[in-house]
Amino acid sequence: MIQSMTGFGKATLQLPTKKITVEIKSLNSKGLDLNTRMPSVYREMELGLRNQISQQLERGKVDFSLYIEVTGEETSTKVNAPIVKAYIAQMRDILPDADNTELMKMAVRMPDALKTERDEIDENEWKHIQMVINEALVAINQFRKDEGLSLETEFNTRINNIRSLMNEAVSYDAERVDTVKNRLRTALEELKTNVDENRFEQELIFYLEKYDITEEKVRLGNHLDYFIETLNGKEANGRKLGFITQEMGREINTMGSKSNHTEMQKLVVQMKDELEKIKEQVLNVL
Repeated sequence: MIQSMTGFGKATLQLPTKKITVEIKSLNSKGLDLNTRMPSVYREMELGLRNQISQQLERGKVDFSLYIEVTGEETSTKVNAPIVKAYIAQMRDILPDADNTELMKMAVRMPDALKTERDEIDENEWKHIQMVINEALVAINQFRKDEGLSLETEFNTRINNIRSLMNEAVSYDAERVDTVKNRLRTALEELKTNVDENRFEQELIFYLEKYDITEEKVRLGNHLDYFIETLNGKEANGRKLGFITQEMGREINTMGSKSNHTEMQKLVVQMKDELEKIKEQVLNVL
């Protein structure tokens, strides 16, 4: 079963004085490109957090956000009383008639009037945060699985379309041979030259062998089967599916160069279009 690299997971937890919210978004990427956003007090936990996320999300451009909303009376910012008093004393010398309230308003706007004390990480609180992170990871992985089911359905449809188009193209093979024979016969008649029929048939067979697409049909059919087999396997991954689509493209291109028939060439173009749609979506597969 395949998974998409596109996903979103969110989880929240309300503590007595804080609301914790975790959001994880991911898009397709060749490897794991992880960007984290969290309050500075938790930065020392970032390395462990990255390991926690990388174990759950193998690939993708991942944006992790941790939001802490204080809902109680807790605050880490305090008035720097000695500094504020010093500012008021200085301004009173300058403005002796000023009202105390006005002086206070001006003083708290001055540099260093407020100080923020660095909070120490509460181990119990961090355990709760890790639980929320795990919930968000479960949510994004489920999102990826659901998206993977949609991709799987689309891949099956596109592969079946290519197979049908390939069989339809092969159905023109006999008509194509007759067209080539008639074209060559007409060209010889216009030259008004006597031709040995046996030699003509031999040369015609040699000519047609160069345009025979039997091998391409067999190989393309095998690649289509292998794609579906890989899609349904336990080790399905975007890289492997991408390699198979490259091989499919080679066979389709060769069929197009050998077709030498208008209707077959149209079908080859349609096969290429279906394959390009597969390639675009394979980039989203984990």
